[in-house]
Amino acid sequence: MWKSFKDCFIKDNPVFGLFLGMCSTLAISTSLNNAIGMGLSVTFVLILSNVIISAMRKIIPDEIRIPVYIVVIATLVSILQMLLHAYMPEVYTSLGAFLSLIVVNCIILGRAEAFASKNPIGPSAIDGLGMGLGYTFALLLISATRELLSTWGLAFYNPFNAEHILFKFTLPFDSFKITLFSSPVGAFLTFAVFAAIFTKIRNEAAKKEEGK
Repeated sequence: MWKSFKDCFIKDNPVFGLFLGMCSTLAISTSLNNAIGMGLSVTFVLILSNVIISAMRKIIPDEIRIPVYIVVIATLVSILQMLLHAYMPEVYTSLGAFLSLIVVNCIILGRAEAFASKNPIGPSAIDGLGMGLGYTFALLLISATRELLSTWGLAFYNPFNAEHILFKFTLPFDSFKITLFSSPVGAFLTFAVFAAIFTKIRNEAAKKEEGK
């Protein structure tokens, strides 16, 4: 169980390994704040949806299981939106329409169908946590790279008060910044580089396993 949890970061990373949730990954990965906000939001929905679906797995008829999954996920996303709107308005505004699109994020529906519907509550919760943190990890890598190259610095703001800067630094010689990385093209380039790196790591690990 814990091995599969660790695999969510490298071997079975939802973004770089399974290539799921790509729309939100490429669209909102322009800053660390966006990455953390979206990553934790998806993790929240993943854990709770996995737990609820696992608890209901024996009473959900096979014929309507997908609609039931979607209703559960949509309800959780609505609760999440209300909480963010009430307590983290800056995060709510920055993520915009992509919060609603969590409902159709294929990571969440995929884990509900592939894991939560077949396993007890405990392992399902751990699977949701692992996949959520793996997704957040991928978002942070892409966002940090894009923000650093496009602004020549990194910044993280208090999600409860955007005027309060928790962390910020700027590299010298800002003439070297590459504004291309703040555009969709930069998102694709950054993703492609990290996907290649993660594929290389997985291939090397597979060769070592074969050697044993």
